Amino acid sequence: MTGRLGPPFRADHVGSLLRPETVRRARGDRKSGTITQAELRAIEDAAIREVVRRQEAIGLRLVTDGEIRRESWHMDFYEQIGGVVQTGGKGVVPFRNEGGEVPFEVDGVRITAPLTLKKTIFGEDFAFLKSVAHATPKLTIPAPSVLHRRGGPALVDPEVYPDIEQVWHDLTAVYADEVAALGALGCSYLQLDDTSFATLCDPAHRAAMKQLGADGSRIHETYIRLFNESLAKKPATMAVCTHTCRGNFRSAWFAEGGYDYIAEALFNELKVDGFFLEYDDERSGGFEPLRFVPKGKMVVLGLVTTKRRALEAKDELKRRIKEAARYVPLDQICLSPQCGFSSTVAGNDISEEEQFAKLRLVVETAREIWGEA
Repeated sequence: MTGRLGPPFRADHVGSLLRPETVRRARGDRKSGTITQAELRAIEDAAIREVVRRQEAIGLRLVTDGEIRRESWHMDFYEQIGGVVQTGGKGVVPFRNEGGEVPFEVDGVRITAPLTLKKTIFGEDFAFLKSVAHATPKLTIPAPSVLHRRGGPALVDPEVYPDIEQVWHDLTAVYADEVAALGALGCSYLQLDDTSFATLCDPAHRAAMKQLGADGSRIHETYIRLFNESLAKKPATMAVCTHTCRGNFRSAWFAEGGYDYIAEALFNELKVDGFFLEYDDERSGGFEPLRFVPKGKMVVLGLVTTKRRALEAKDELKRRIKEAARYVPLDQICLSPQCGFSSTVAGNDISEEEQFAKLRLVVETAREIWGEA
């Protein structure tokens, strides 16, 4: 940690915000060729200035750019790694919600050349955020393991990488250089989103790892190693957290199960300052796994859902925080939304005003519990 008041803050959030309609329209205009890339970026700049202003106005002590420039929380990052390409083939991830299946069509991805860092990914985006923020600017990027999960059995060209350990070596080297470069730009709060950890709590997902040639019962140990090696060049001034959830697309999910299976290894071995944990409904299980969280690490409880419009009752949030404090000290707990409000351009079934009402609720609740946001 960078100090008691350093990240993560008592009232925190995971990064992605709903995209303003002006940005959605402009992105469509850019695709149709009716505006230039420079014109699109100017529109995005204006939207980010406004979303930063609104975050600061409600009392958040950190701000993100809402990932407003991205189509997807993860693919916009991976596609900028040298050697990673989209194949054009389509796959379907079977998301679901209370109403039934919500199919998510995704592009195939493949490693066709040695992995390299061509430039600081999101470096210009972070520099702009830092230039317009008064609060701590926070950046989110996907963790290395998600590329493995996302790519499927055909992820690696065996002529390029005959041994998966070579992939891990080069991938973590890319991440280590990326983290160092972001630190040089002044990034003091970095979040690595890693859906792999939460989804591996689901027995069905552990069984499906056979398709990747991996042992689902042990792969989380490899993913923890990759994560830690990716931080090899992290500056001492940078706080790093991870967020994990069970899927977030059009108010739907694709996994379930409590943290019990991975808790001891994850909380003790992952070299982070804090864990953003999805806890908005019964799919996440109970708070008992939090007993493995060691002193010095923060737990950010994602009790406020981004999937449904209804605003949570403040008294219920306080009750659940008190329950969690049975397993981890209250001074190691923070509060946040359960995931991003718009992890992809499709977003969730929630309005921009409902989104900010939930963020205000997080800040107000944190102040009433801890006396700070």
